[in-house]
Order: sequence, then C-alpha cells, then structure tokens
Amino acid sequence: MSKQRRLNQIFGKEGKAVIAALDGFGFSMNTEGVDYTVEHLNELVKNGLDAALVTYGQAKTYEKVLSQIPIILRVDDSINVYDPTVPETYQFFSIEDAIRLGAEGVVCMTFPGTDKEKEGHKMVARLAKESEKWDLPLIVETLPYGYPITTKESNDPKYIATAARISAELGADIIKTRFSGGDGDKQIVEDASRPVIALGGPKTDTLTYYKFVEHCMKVGAKGVAVGRNITQNESPVGMVAGLNVLVHRSGTAEEAYKAYNEATSQKG
Repeated sequence: MSKQRRLNQIFGKEGKAVIAALDGFGFSMNTEGVDYTVEHLNELVKNGLDAALVTYGQAKTYEKVLSQIPIILRVDDSINVYDPTVPETYQFFSIEDAIRLGAEGVVCMTFPGTDKEKEGHKMVARLAKESEKWDLPLIVETLPYGYPITTKESNDPKYIATAARISAELGADIIKTRFSGGDGDKQIVEDASRPVIALGGPKTDTLTYYKFVEHCMKVGAKGVAVGRNITQNESPVGMVAGLNVLVHRSGTAEEAYKAYNEATSQKG
C-alpha cells in the first residue's frame, strides 16, 4: 500500500481526522479511562472516530477491537514513566514492527530546546528514512522545551512553529503539536508545511474544550489527537461525537456540545 493511501485511511476523504490518543501507558501514570475507552471503541467509531494512537502492547492485547479502525503505533516510550514531565523518550520499536502489527503509521516525540534535542532529531531522521522504504506515514509529536507547558516560550506559537518546521525538514509526514489558543497559532500551520494535528489541549469542561478545538480548526489544523479529554470525560462517546461536528462538519462549539449531549443521552 502506498503512503498516500495510508494517509487517506487516517484522514478520510476531506483530509481531516479525529484521533484518540490511547498511548499514554508509554509515558504517563495518568491513564485512567484508557482501557474503558478501548473496550468501547466500536461506539466511538460509530460517532466519528477516525484513528487511534496506540502502544505496542495495546496493538497486541486489543487486536480484535482495534481492527475496526486505523492504528498508529507509538514507537518511542518514556525512559522514566514516573516523571510526569516526560524528560526523555527512547525508540523501542521499528517501522517493521508497525507493519507487522498492521499499523497505518507511526508516531514519536521530540523536544526541541532541551538537552535531548539531538537524540530526538536523530530518531526522527532515522524513522523518516525507514518510513520511506515501507511507505508508512510518520507523525512527529514535537513539543518545544519539553512535554508540559512550563515557560512562556514553550507555549509561544513562534517557538511551536519552529519546532514543527524542523520536524518537517527532518522528514515528518504529519505534525502533532500544541496550540496556544491565540491568533498566532496560524503561524504554526503555515510554517509546518505538513498537515498539523492539534494535540489534546487543556483538561477543562467540555464546552470550553470544544471552543479550543474550534479555534484550532479555524486556524488550519487538520484534526485533533485527544487523550484525556476523551478517556477521562464522563462520556467518551459524547466527546467524540462533538469532535466529529467540529472536525468533519466545520461546526461551532455550541453545535458540538449539542451533539455531545445527544450522544451521551442515547448511550445512557
């Protein structure tokens, strides 16, 4: 299968995607709700979920339920899972591992501006060259100055845009990164030169979160990759239904919230 066909599997006919980030076990202790969400994945798919980011273990454990949706394999993991700042990741899996598991793509992190920048960029370049051999899309989750927002610069669109562009220059096919929530976020999309997926964003109430996603889509994001805002929401199915309105129907936050409530009541 060509890389473009695999990209089409992830993004769909209009080139946008709602992705569930279920790969938290690889770098975090904050994984409440992930297993529940995977076990009810069929309901999320019915309500507009396009793909899922998963760990190697999940791809094996949940092979049957995950077969109904394109999966993207996380090939790196934290080397200190008890540190919530995710100070460093290391590549443990390969493009060939992803192919054997039936993945439609791979994802890794890189942290420009930290003392681990060199290792992260070398990993991206290595994966990019291998992904070309196998026609497998590479998503780079690029986060300036580290995993959490700790400084003004780490949430500055200019810095995020630079991080996005360096990952593109190293061979990324898709950029996954944070958005600040301000007008400057347009620069992230413009500078990336690749489709940009907004990562999960702030953990907040549902309507406020939908307003953030609406902003991301308006400035040019091609979708979202959402973890806790799906898995730790009281209604993961409702959350996906609302995201579907925002991403695939270009709806408003209020319309998304209405879809959320409707899907939640039907589920209940």
